[in-house]
Amino acid sequence: MNKKAKHLWYLTAIACLILFVIILVACVLDIGEKLRNIDKWVEYGFYVLVVLLVFFGIINPIRIIVTSPSFDAEISDNSSRKNRKTYRLVARNIAKNNVLTDEEKNMLTSYKSYDELQLNLQIIFEQKIRPELNKIMIQKAKTVLISTAICQNARVDMITVFSVDINMVKDLVVKCGFRPNMKNLSKLLVKIFGTALIAEGLQNLTMEDILPQSTNNALKEIPFIKPVMSSVTQGLANALLTLRIGCVARRYLFKDGTCITREDIRRNAFKDALLLYPQVLVGTLAFIPKKIVHLFTPKPKDDNEVNKNIKLIESEA
Repeated sequence: MNKKAKHLWYLTAIACLILFVIILVACVLDIGEKLRNIDKWVEYGFYVLVVLLVFFGIINPIRIIVTSPSFDAEISDNSSRKNRKTYRLVARNIAKNNVLTDEEKNMLTSYKSYDELQLNLQIIFEQKIRPELNKIMIQKAKTVLISTAICQNARVDMITVFSVDINMVKDLVVKCGFRPNMKNLSKLLVKIFGTALIAEGLQNLTMEDILPQSTNNALKEIPFIKPVMSSVTQGLANALLTLRIGCVARRYLFKDGTCITREDIRRNAFKDALLLYPQVLVGTLAFIPKKIVHLFTPKPKDDNEVNKNIKLIESEA
C-alpha cells in the first residue's frame, strides 16, 4: 500500500508539472501574439528570453534538487556502506558553505570515525544550517510579497510564485547539502503548484472581502488607497503561503520526532511560518509605502530656488 501511495505522489507531481507547463506555454503564446503586431523579431526575442528564464528559473533548480543526495538528518544507522557514502557526500557539500568557519569545515572533512562525523553534522545543522534556512525563507517571502503586490496579472503572479518557491527549495537543499526523498519532493511540488494556483486566484481578492463595510466606506475617501491596499493584501497572503512551503520543506529535511503525520506537518508548518512572518513584514512593508509615496511626491527643488522662495516670503512679511 505504501508503494502504491508513493507512486501516486509521483504521478500527481508529474501531472502538476505538465499542467503548469501547459499554462505557461499558453500565457507565453498569448503575449507573443500581441508582440507580433509590433515586430516579428520582438516576438522571437521574447520567446528566447522566456526560454532562458524558464531554464534558469525552473528547470535548472529542479535539476539541482533532484541530483542532490537524499539524506535523513535524524538517521542513526551509519553502518551500511551506502549510508557512509552519503555521509561523506553530504559533509563535502556542507563544507563548501561560506557561512562555516575553517574549524567547522575541518569538523566535516577530518574525522576519526563515522560516529564522530554524524555528531559533527548534527552540531553544524543545529548551530549553522537551521538559521540560514530561515534567512532564505524570509528573503524569498519578501520577493514574493513585493513582486505579487506590484504585478496586476494573475498568470504572471502564478508563474512568479511557482518559480520563487522552486528556487527557495533549491536554495534550502543546496544549503543543507542534501534533499528530501522523492516522495516528499513530489509532495512539495504538488504543494508549490497549489500555492501558485492560490496566488492566481488572489487577484480577484478585494478589500470588500476582508474589511468591514465601515472601514471600506472610510477608505473610499482616500484616493488610490483601495487598489494599493488590495495589491499589498495579495502580496501578504502569497508571502505567508511561501513561508509555509519553506517550513514544510525544512520539516522534510529535518524530521522532528514530534512531526510524523501529515496533520502535524501542516499544523507545525503554519505555526513556524507565522513565527517568521513578522520578519518578512518589518523590511518589506517599509519598502512598499516608500515606493508608492515617491510616485506621488513632487521632486525637490534645487537650493537656489528654495533660497529665492525664502527671501520672497521674508520680504512680503
